[in-house]
Amino acid sequence: MRYILVSGGVISATLTFANNALGVGKGIIASSTGLLLKTLGLRVTCIKIDPYLNIDAGTMNPKDHGECFVLDDGGECDLDLGHYQRYLGINLTRDHNITTGKINREVGLKERRGDYLGRTVQVVPHVTNLIQEWIERVSRIPIDESGVEPDVCIVELGGTIGDIENMPFVEALTQLRHKVGKGHFVNIQVSYVPVINGEQKTKPTQHAVKSIRSAGIIPDLIACRCEIPLEQATINKIALHCQVEPEQVIAVRDMPTVYQVPLLLEEQGLPKVLRSALTLDKIKREPALVSKGAVMWQNWKDHISQTYTETVDIALVGKYVELHDSYLSLNKSLEHAAIRCQRKLNLIWVDSEHLEDSTREADPAKYHKAWHDMCSAAGIVVPGGFGERASEGIIKATQWAREHKTPWLGICFGMQLAVCEFARNVCGYKDATSEEFTEQAEHPVVIFMPEGSKETKGGTMRLGLRTTYFQPGSEDSKLRAMYGEATQLDERHRHRYEVNPDYVDELHRAGLQFIGKDETGRRMEIIELKEHPYFVGVQYHPEYISQPLSPSLPILGLVAAALGCLDRITKEINQERSQANGIANGTG
Repeated sequence: MRYILVSGGVISATLTFANNALGVGKGIIASSTGLLLKTLGLRVTCIKIDPYLNIDAGTMNPKDHGECFVLDDGGECDLDLGHYQRYLGINLTRDHNITTGKINREVGLKERRGDYLGRTVQVVPHVTNLIQEWIERVSRIPIDESGVEPDVCIVELGGTIGDIENMPFVEALTQLRHKVGKGHFVNIQVSYVPVINGEQKTKPTQHAVKSIRSAGIIPDLIACRCEIPLEQATINKIALHCQVEPEQVIAVRDMPTVYQVPLLLEEQGLPKVLRSALTLDKIKREPALVSKGAVMWQNWKDHISQTYTETVDIALVGKYVELHDSYLSLNKSLEHAAIRCQRKLNLIWVDSEHLEDSTREADPAKYHKAWHDMCSAAGIVVPGGFGERASEGIIKATQWAREHKTPWLGICFGMQLAVCEFARNVCGYKDATSEEFTEQAEHPVVIFMPEGSKETKGGTMRLGLRTTYFQPGSEDSKLRAMYGEATQLDERHRHRYEVNPDYVDELHRAGLQFIGKDETGRRMEIIELKEHPYFVGVQYHPEYISQPLSPSLPILGLVAAALGCLDRITKEINQERSQANGIANGTG
């Protein structure tokens, strides 16, 4: 097993600048590095270390931490695992996200069982040993259908070097480097190079590298994040003071899209450096994987390197828009769909609370701007969320999209509120609402799931990959048409509430079609309005499995409908699916 540690200094997390260009953090560097290795025919896996005391990201406020990403096995984890899966097309498990909370819980359980045989339990060696054992075990979990262990494991260390909560992990990784030996461990230190009065400043990077060296980790590569290309004098200065060669300094400048970062790293010779540092040529690679990697890289370059000038305007109407990372996977999936439609995404962020009457009274300017932004968009997406706050704004936006024939997609919470809106304004139940808001409602069209828990919050939702079955009579559905001959689909879920089955028949008679249900037939998964350009609601989160070269179909449908090319895109993807199946079966 080869290990690549991606650590950070100066500034933690992804950066966003005034020009709205998405800055590149450790997660993008880790994902891009993994992609480049995969193009060489290697199997690559990823682990994210988060030094917080939470067990997982499931109970965190998205406005503070960013979105909670959900895996096939129901693991609620850091958003960087979404980056890994989008770039590499792999399936990770909940154990691929290590937190201090998980480590402490495991050490505590081992102590209670008597595993330490009466010894005093200490950070070193007990915590650090457990961290190493966890990394070594998880790094060998197969991440594709082959069942073969990966060749390379990329470990991203959250936070910045020097944080007190990071120190046990730094010590464990230092020991792991010594344990696996030279040629099996490389550290990429990601650092920020600020530009002040036109001058690129190297001191923050020098201090960050000095700090990580003092902790025991020796950087082999320094990825320098800067809004503009690094000058050669800056590269030379960093190399001199950080005791590396100039070719070991990688300049990561602003790019039109984060999916072009692998191209930037490849131009600077990162694969060549890693080949040597990790003795990759000693790994026996399958010819089929080498060929597949080359094809994947060519497809990536052909599609991602394109720069489009024409835009598609999509309004995202949500509760947590103050922090755009709250909807990171949805943002990326919309970008994937826009690329497929040969457009540049113009995502318009609309705070649903600003659409409510209370905002009109308190701040008319915000109210009118929010309505103008939403109404002028070509399509509207309503993402997931929790709680009653700002829900009336979402219901108003949904009603507007339904009545004005604007392409609309509701995800999870968005679908549930669409059912509330339809029950109120079409079926006449003016007080129709969700039990999440009140348990005394006369018409609770959305209810708490029977198997859920109201006492324990963490990990008790309906989580992970579940199957949805298309229903008889849905053959003329716009969304189903995009799936071709498929009768079912598998998507990831994260919810506590669901559509009340007692109201389904009446809603259906009024025109709301329930075209997808679970295996019992009582849990509603997909809604659609037939007499509408595109009005689709899904209980699952389609954004979680979207990839740059394989966009999520419900999201692609929204973008295509917004551009007026849904029929063409549907025909194209079905033709491509047919060709791929023919090749797989040896008939194409």
